Parts: sequence; C-alpha cells; structure tokens
Amino acid sequence: MAGKHMASNHMVTPEPLLRIEHLAKSYRRGDQVVEVLRDISLTIPAGEFAALMGPSGSGKSTLLNLIAGIDKPDSGILRIDGLDIAGMSESELANWRARNIGFIFQFYNLMPVMTAYENVELPLLLTPLSRRERRERVELTLAMVNLADRMDHTPNELSGGQQQRVAIARAIVTDPTLIVADEPTGDLDRASATEILALLQQLNQQLGKTIIMVTHDANAAAQARTLIHLEKGELLAASAV
Repeated sequence: MAGKHMASNHMVTPEPLLRIEHLAKSYRRGDQVVEVLRDISLTIPAGEFAALMGPSGSGKSTLLNLIAGIDKPDSGILRIDGLDIAGMSESELANWRARNIGFIFQFYNLMPVMTAYENVELPLLLTPLSRRERRERVELTLAMVNLADRMDHTPNELSGGQQQRVAIARAIVTDPTLIVADEPTGDLDRASATEILALLQQLNQQLGKTIIMVTHDANAAAQARTLIHLEKGELLAASAV
C-alpha cells in the first residue's frame, strides 16, 4: 500500500474531536420559518477549552444543544470523535449522550429530593457498573469537587456554588468525551463563579477534558483557550484567548 512508503518524518494531522461543516438549523413558529444557525463550519481539537460567545438570540445555546446531541440539525455534518451524530436515530443519540456527554446547566437541574450522592450517581445507573463500583466512582468524583463532606445533603441544604459543583460532578462521573456547559456561572455570585471556573480549568488542564462553554461573561470567557463568536446565527470568528 502506498501509505506504507510514507516518509517517517511526515506527521499525520489527527482528526479533531469536533468537526462541523455547513451546519444549519431553523425552527417553525406558526407560519414562519426562523433561521437560527446558518452555514456553521468549525473544528475543535481534543483537550480544548472553548468559550462560545455572542448576544442573546445569536444561536449559542442551539449550537451547544446540537453538539450535545439534544437537538438535530436540518443539514450539514456534525462529527464527534469520528461519529456522525447528525445521522443517528433518537435512541442511538440517547445512548451516545449517556456515554459521551457531560452537560452542566445554568440552574444546576438537580433532583431536589435526592442527596448530592444520589444526584451524581444518576448517570451511572445507565451503565453496567456494580453498586460498589458506582459508590467508588461517586465518592471519588465528589472528593474531586471538594464535596466529600456534603454527599448526604440535598440541594436545598447547599449553596449555589456547591449545587453547581454537584452538577459538575454529575457531568464528569461517567468520564465523558466532551463537557458542554451552558452559562455555568450565570446564576452565581462572583466568588462562587471564580470557584467554578477554577474547577473547569482543573478538569481541562489536569484531566485533559474537552470543554465547550456558552457564556455572556467576559471574565468566564477569559478562562478558556479559544473564543468562538456567533452573531445572528453566523460564525464571526474563532480565536485564541
């Protein structure tokens, strides 16, 4: 084969973790079709920390939901880790999300009647792990976000920053391929926001997690390594911080 004769000093460029080509998405409102994303092309390598910015209505959350497999595009290519998720069925997408995506929400989305431990364990109930293996994984993850001493507390017994740390623990407990965060500091005071951003930095730099974060906050965006700007459904620029 010709490839076997390639010179050894020729480096093969690795496939990016995320590859988007000519992505489009619209929604129907009554008789109107509203274009939300137009001709988006973007690549993000593994291990990146990218901040997705733009004014309200620019399509940031829609793009994040497409990347997370929560919604499907009208057209275009959306490949993550080599898989075409745009072509998956709903059941295939649900299984793929459970294995590959950790989602962090602005308002935590914790189950109020469950303890921190039980909230973090939830995604693991979909895996073949034993009860003992689940306990080890949950305890390790809660310790990682400095909440080992609060695992038996329910969300209403925790501060906003602690609730978001529980949500981050839930997002990473399955060791996902990609972490997507939608305004993760938007409901927090400055001190708690700084704490959460430091934790995201740690996940990226020490554990090599790939993170895509939607934010309006310039301070939050400054923690990322790449800024991606959207406006009126179009990609304006992607640049290093």
